[in-house]
Amino acid sequence: NKSTEVIIERVCITIQHHTQQHTQLTIAIDYYRRVQHSVQTPTKMVYYFKTRCGQYTIYMGKDKYENEDLIKYGHPEDCWFHVDDLSSAHVYLRLHSGQTMDDIPEDCLTDCCSLVKANSIQGCKKSEVYIVYTRWKNLKKTSTMVDGQVGFHRPENVRRCKIAK
Repeated sequence: NKSTEVIIERVCITIQHHTQQHTQLTIAIDYYRRVQHSVQTPTKMVYYFKTRCGQYTIYMGKDKYENEDLIKYGHPEDCWFHVDDLSSAHVYLRLHSGQTMDDIPEDCLTDCCSLVKANSIQGCKKSEVYIVYTRWKNLKKTSTMVDGQVGFHRPENVRRCKIAK
């Protein structure tokens, strides 16, 4: 990730004028120098878990920045989970190649939904919430969206389920 910053420097040039008074004339010149430098951010590791059945891995972002990394680096096999209409962690279930959302075992679906609900500041206080989930490739991210915010390419491919305490 490269960024460019403009630095204003003041350069003083001294011209000695040899007269009887030996006066000095100092001219200040402002000029711009463009400096390219690499902006490095620390690498973060998101949370990950094995499902109770042990066949799948679940990834979770704890804040909007980790959620953003998960959006950016998701896999086509990933299934994304989020509390509907509330702020929450993003949870991704890594399916096996060739599997669809219909192939998600019921206990894995419950694990992901419970994890999302438990990691929602408002959702964890409610007796029940709705969870939306879809394939990672259905997530739509535009430059006008804030960190962690997503839309959908095909809203009809988003599923919704209810999870209680």
